[in-house]
Parts: sequence; C-alpha cells; structure tokens
Amino acid sequence: MRKKYAFVAAIAVLSLSSVAVAHEAGEVFLRVGVIHAAPDVSSSRIKVDGVKQSGTSADVGSDTQIGLTATYMVMPRFGIELLAATPFTHDVKVKGLGPIVDGKLGEVSHLPPTVSAQFFFLNPKSRFQPYVGLGLTYTMFYNEKLTRAQKNNGFSDFKMEDSLGVSGQVGMDVSVGERLFVNAAVWRVGMSTTAKAKAKYYGQGVKVDVDVDPWVYFLGVGYKF
Repeated sequence: MRKKYAFVAAIAVLSLSSVAVAHEAGEVFLRVGVIHAAPDVSSSRIKVDGVKQSGTSADVGSDTQIGLTATYMVMPRFGIELLAATPFTHDVKVKGLGPIVDGKLGEVSHLPPTVSAQFFFLNPKSRFQPYVGLGLTYTMFYNEKLTRAQKNNGFSDFKMEDSLGVSGQVGMDVSVGERLFVNAAVWRVGMSTTAKAKAKYYGQGVKVDVDVDPWVYFLGVGYKF
C-alpha cells in the first residue's frame, strides 16, 4: 500500500513538473530574488587642483540586495522587462594620493532602474526559456558620505554624477508549476560617472572619472499573472 501511495505521489510530482509557464503575448512575469552588483572598475588618474596625478586611481566595491524584475510579453518570444532593486551601497576607494589619504574615501548609494527588450529562443510553451536582452540603465547616485578620517583630512562635498548607459543580459526561466518558475540572469551594465570632492588643502579639490561597468547577477523565483 505504501508503494502504491509513493507511486501516485511521484506521478503527481512529475505531472506538476511537466506543466510549463507559457511565455505568450499579454503575459506578465514577476521575479524576486537576490541580486549582486560586482563593479568591473577602470578609472582615470585623479585630478588634484585640475592636474592629473600619476599612479592614482579610484575603485568601487560590491554589494548584494533584493532584486525585482517584471516582464510583459509583447508577443510570443518578445518581452519588455523592468529591473529594480533595493538601494545598493558601495565603498569608494582612492589610491596613490599618499598614505594619509589612500584607502576608503567614503560610500555612495545608487539605484539602477533598467529597461530591456528581451528575446526568448524556444517555443513559448517550453519549460526551459533561455533569453537575451538589450536595454538602457539610468543610475542615480545619492547619499554620498565621506569617512570621518577623510573629513579630518579636509575633504567635503563628496558627489557622484548620475549615469545613462547600455546594458546587455542573458537569462533563463525554468517552470516548476503552472504559474511558478525559477530564474537566473546576468547583466553587464554600462555605468560611467565623475566623482568630485572639495579639499581644504587643494583649491580646486579632487576629481576622477570612473567606469563602474558592473556585472549584475540575479537568482530568484517568478510568478505568472
């Protein structure tokens, strides 16, 4: 009897797993999960009083937050996605300005809303849905804060400029029920900014151009509405 019940349960699970979340025109998919932004930074030399200093550079740290994406299927295999997340906070570091200044300059928060056009490769009724996307990311930097040590070093008015850049993505949805699925995705986001700060001992302060260009990784679950 137990074997019979086990067999029936197994058939039920297999039947459930065979149900695909159809990616048809007019469908809306909401995904929520963990999102990690890992900047791939390159920077100009830091300008001090308007003069570039050899051997100097800036860097931006990584952060993990809660991510949310929503896709509207315009037609079979074509969708429009909006990516959002809780605010990322990154350490900003400088190098080459001297032992007193080198290290963490401060931190900054940012929001990177991204709109992408997506193409899904397989039949809309397939359980496995790999896709690619191309879009635009508007990065809003805010809440810039200097460390206490850098304030004591005479720095103030730390600012980072907003950015507009192109983003590309690859991802996949895998159905686990009639409406439920799991998702994994990776974005490469074009993100360039200029960081500035006033400095008590430098008349024009300091300035550096930074290409943040993060790799963004997402893993979560999704639901079809």
